[in-house]
Amino acid sequence: MNDTTRSPSNPLNIAFSPCPNDTFVFDAWAHGRVPGAPALDVTFADIDITNKMAERGELDVLKVSYAVLPWVLDEYALLPCGGALGRGCGPLVLTKEAGTDLTGKTVAVPSERSTAYLLFRLWAAEVVPGGVGEIVVMPFDEIMPAVRDGKVDAGLVIHEARFTYRNYGLHNLADMGRHWEETTGLPIPLGAIIAKRSLGADTLKLLAESVRTSVRMAWDDPQASRPYVLEHAQEMDPAVADQHIGLYVNEFTADLGEDGYAAIRGLLTRAAAEGLVPPLGPDALSFV
Repeated sequence: MNDTTRSPSNPLNIAFSPCPNDTFVFDAWAHGRVPGAPALDVTFADIDITNKMAERGELDVLKVSYAVLPWVLDEYALLPCGGALGRGCGPLVLTKEAGTDLTGKTVAVPSERSTAYLLFRLWAAEVVPGGVGEIVVMPFDEIMPAVRDGKVDAGLVIHEARFTYRNYGLHNLADMGRHWEETTGLPIPLGAIIAKRSLGADTLKLLAESVRTSVRMAWDDPQASRPYVLEHAQEMDPAVADQHIGLYVNEFTADLGEDGYAAIRGLLTRAAAEGLVPPLGPDALSFV
């Protein structure tokens, strides 16, 4: 049954991360400043949690990894905006010692259904022919301390860790994004916004327009979102929060466009060929 109307007393349930790019994007909408947009009931959750929510069909709207799409696109539609794609913004593999050989080593990752892990698997298949050892899933903010303290041999990190890993005395062993861009020429698809298909075409279109408007409002007046961003930035340095937003909120956030969709198809097609994800149907990425 299609539910194409939502009253203020029946808001849409949405989950996204407390990271600066997400709070920046959704600030205006979450605070009722986007004209005509549905009200939101916001849940903050780590990407591994939102990926699992999507697989269970929970909530109306979710920020998830592009890597999880092959498992959820029967129930959810990919919105053509609001997500995280870009260049020079890929996950990093960090180690305590420079030049560490990862053969047989323990690697911490933020989620086995994350785009970061998918990019890592594609990279490791080429660069670590002997194969890595145990994969340990942990919240992304715990990964760098675990590498520093010797609890794991390497860590796959995302988000603001690009700017802060040196503070932990760690070395950048490899940049998954650079490897992806050099081998494909495409931007790096990281996080997607998805919404329940059962909401109906009219509501899905309204959601996409609400995201775009919220993004534009944030760009037009960055200071308006600052309290929301810093409130949820987990004691992050404001300068790092600004770098984070500058890197992950870009033209692809406003609209995926031809290059964005090519990157998503490229990643998931290559991953399916390696047996890492189920193959996509021909219209799986269609919006409405």
